[in-house]
This record gives sequence, structure tokens and C-alpha cells, in this order.
Amino acid sequence: MNVAKNRTSFIVAGLLLGILVSAMDNTIVATAMGTIVAQLGGLDKFAWVSSAYMVTEMAGMPIFGKLSDMYGRKRFFMFGMVLFFMGSILCGTSQNITQLIIYRAIQGIGGGALAPIAFTILFDVVSPEQRGKMGGMFGAVFGLSSIFGPLLGAYITDHIDWRWVFYINIPLGVVCFFLVFIFYKESMQHAKERIDWLGVLTPVPAIGCLMFALQLGGAKYAWNSATIIGLFIVAGVLFAVFLVIEAKVKEPIVSYKMFGNRLFAGSSLVALFSGGSYVVAVLFIPIFIQGVMGGTATNSGLILLPMMLASVVASQVGIFMARKLTYRGVMLVFCVIFVAGIYLLGTIGVDTTRLQITLFMVVVGFGIGASFSVLSVAAMQPFGMRQRGTASSTTNFIREFAMAVGITVYGIIQKNLFTHHVANAFASQGPLSALAVKFSHSDPHAMLSPQLRSAIPGPILVKLTEALSISIAHTVLWTLIPAGLALILVFVIPKEKMAMGFGEMEQASPSPPSQVE
Repeated sequence: MNVAKNRTSFIVAGLLLGILVSAMDNTIVATAMGTIVAQLGGLDKFAWVSSAYMVTEMAGMPIFGKLSDMYGRKRFFMFGMVLFFMGSILCGTSQNITQLIIYRAIQGIGGGALAPIAFTILFDVVSPEQRGKMGGMFGAVFGLSSIFGPLLGAYITDHIDWRWVFYINIPLGVVCFFLVFIFYKESMQHAKERIDWLGVLTPVPAIGCLMFALQLGGAKYAWNSATIIGLFIVAGVLFAVFLVIEAKVKEPIVSYKMFGNRLFAGSSLVALFSGGSYVVAVLFIPIFIQGVMGGTATNSGLILLPMMLASVVASQVGIFMARKLTYRGVMLVFCVIFVAGIYLLGTIGVDTTRLQITLFMVVVGFGIGASFSVLSVAAMQPFGMRQRGTASSTTNFIREFAMAVGITVYGIIQKNLFTHHVANAFASQGPLSALAVKFSHSDPHAMLSPQLRSAIPGPILVKLTEALSISIAHTVLWTLIPAGLALILVFVIPKEKMAMGFGEMEQASPSPPSQVE
């Protein structure tokens, strides 16, 4: 018994480490992008570095989740780790921005297998009584990665070399790989089933076309240009083809039957809209600290710390409450808190103190934190072992997709609002108007750098900070729409409690569950 318990502990440690490496990767890289572009060039392509990873990661999530249900978790988790290693090494050797984009796409394919399969393995190996607690631990790891990722990335970039933001994945990943490889013994019998290859291949280019249309529209190309319209059309057609295919094949990558279960459907919808609004606070409040308050990059990163800590606490509190209350009751409480936090952040202005912003961020963090653990557990509860991988990966994909689209859409809104308010502020200022355009458009980072900021004339700086403040506050207020929808959709979740022995479907299955031998 003690041997089995020790083996389970090693497996859980390996899975948590894998999640940490995968979740931290984007936040570490984001802080190094300025230095990377300075050395490799390609300022016009730098957004593709993140987009390439996100597209392949999101596309891979439902695919690997389904394949792990059909042929086993372990082999695809190992495969994902190897691809993630290879991509990390290649990224560190990049000699130009194009190479880095290609290698990040490879890394993203591996990343798409890590989080959903790791969470599913966890539910396979731990006892039903411990699943809620472990789900809270996974939520805590996601929160901690958001806290330490930017700080670690800044330190590595400033004191070592930007290439090590990729190489650091190797030693951590190797430990994860061997812990899972040695201690996780999968005994489930896997049926030979036909792979839905069309379902595998169509979502990747569909997501790619959509993301690049949103990234490039209004920037490199006009929204009504043939290129952007063409990308949207191709994305729409491929998504439609994917939906038709999934409705007809015997073993679809994403089963529509899952969405017939209210607990899964409700959890996924709440994750969709809450994730799409939450990411805006993470993205724009640091910019507010630098651009409006004149803080440094470190100051702006640290403003997220209280929010992330609050989310970690909430992920644990949410799981504890789910043992006593219904999923609907728990999420209703936290979604109300989340909506209140978003509203408070929408009231910030040039006179708002750092303490007030910190308190508002804590409210947002506490409101969203429970969703990372509670919704993940709820989404898998209705299903047996053969469907958990698909359920976990689909929910993760939905949340990631919402965040990716939210970043782009609300980025466009903020940019347009800022441009509009700058134009209004300097409409009758003569020479000041030309200078304002220089600092707000041709040199948009001037307001975010303390050194460059000091070179902006006082009268111009005041008006620019007011415009930036208003644009960010109003953008946050626009996220009340998806946040409010998340609150309303909580009522789709049935009044079910966390089942200490959920997974009864697998008990009727002829295949034995995975075991730790």
C-alpha cells in the first residue's frame, strides 16, 4: 500500500512539473520578446512567435485528448514531452525570427498534449476521494506559473541570455519525463479504432487562418482587404467542414454527445466566457501601470502577483466548497465576485492609486480562480475513463481559444479607443498634435519606458496618459459582456455535487482502470 502511494506521489509530482513547464513557457517568453526582436530582427513578425505556438497548441488539445482515450495516455504524454523538448532546443538555436516562429509551432504541438493528458492521468491514478484536492493543486500550479513566469523570464533575459528561456525547459522536462515514464503503469486495454484523420487535419489550418486574420487585420492589412477577408472565409469553411465531419464519423475527435450532458456543456460555456474576459485584465493592467502610472516593467509584472495569489487560494477554496455545495452554487458565488472585480477595474483612471488597483485585481483573481479547478473537475465527472481525455482536452481547448481570441479582439478595441481619444485630445492643439501622433503611433513604446517617457513634453504626456487610461478602462468594461454571460450560463450547470466516486461509467466497462503497480 505504501509502495503504491509513493508511486502515485511520484506520478503526481511529474505531472505537476510538466504542467508547470508548459504553463510557464508563454509567460517566460513574453518578457523576453523585446530582447529577442532586438537581436533577431523581424519586428513586423514578432506577434507570430506567440500565435504559432497558440495555434498548434490549441489544435493539438482535442486531437491528443481523443487519441489518448483510444490508444493510451502514457504514449501521447511522452510524445508531447519529446516534441516540447525538441521545440525548446530548436527555439534556443534560432538565428532569425522565421526560424523561431517555425520552432515555436513545433513546441506548441507538444504543449497541446501536456496539460489535458496530465489532468486526465491524474484522475486515472488517484482515488476518487483525492481527485478534488488534486484538481485544486493543478489550478494552483497554473496560478504559480503566471506569477513566477514573467519574473523568471525577466531575470534570465537580463542576467543570462534570452536563449535560456527555452533551454530551461530541458532539465525540468527531463525530470517530469522520467517520473511519469518510470512510475506510471497503464493497464487499460485499448480498442483498435479508426482515427478521424479529417477531424485531425481540418481544425489546425482553420484556427491558423482565424488567428492570423485577427492578428493582421487593421495592422498589416486593412480589414476589408482581400487577404483578411480570404482568411476569414477559409477559416469559416474549414470550421464548417470540421463540424460536418464530426457529426458523421463513428469516432469523432470532439463528440457532440458530450455537449448533450448539461454538466459538461455548462462547465465548458462558463470556461469559454470567463476565460475570454479574464485575460484582458492580465494583459492591460500591467500596461496601465507602465503607461499611466509610469512604473517599470518589473512594477507592472508585480501588480499581477496579488491577483495570481488570490486565484491560487480560490482554486483550493472552490474545490473545498464543491465537496459541500453543488457545482452551480460554487460557480455562482465566484462568478458574482468575478463580475464585480471586472466592474471595479473598469472604473480605474489617472487618479486611481496602486493600492486600489491591487485590491481590484485581488477581487478578479479570487473570482476567476475557482474556475480553473472546479470547472475542470466538473467537466470530467459525467464520463468514464475512455472519454475523460476528450472531455479534459475539449474544455482546455475552449478556454484557450477564448483567451486567444479575447486578446486579439480586445486589443483591437483598446487600440481604436486610444487612437480616438488621442485624436480628440489634440484636435485643436496645432504643433502639439503632430508631436502627440509621433509619440502615440510611430513610437508607441515611449510611454511604457521610463527613459523614453521622460523625453515626452509634459503637456503631451498628460493628455496621452489620460487617453491611455480611458481606453484601458473602457476596454475592461467591454469585458463585462462575456463576464456577465459566464454568470448567466452558470445556471446551465445542473445542481450536482462533486461525486466522491464519480466515474461509475468506467465500472461497467470491461476494461480495467489504469493502476499504479
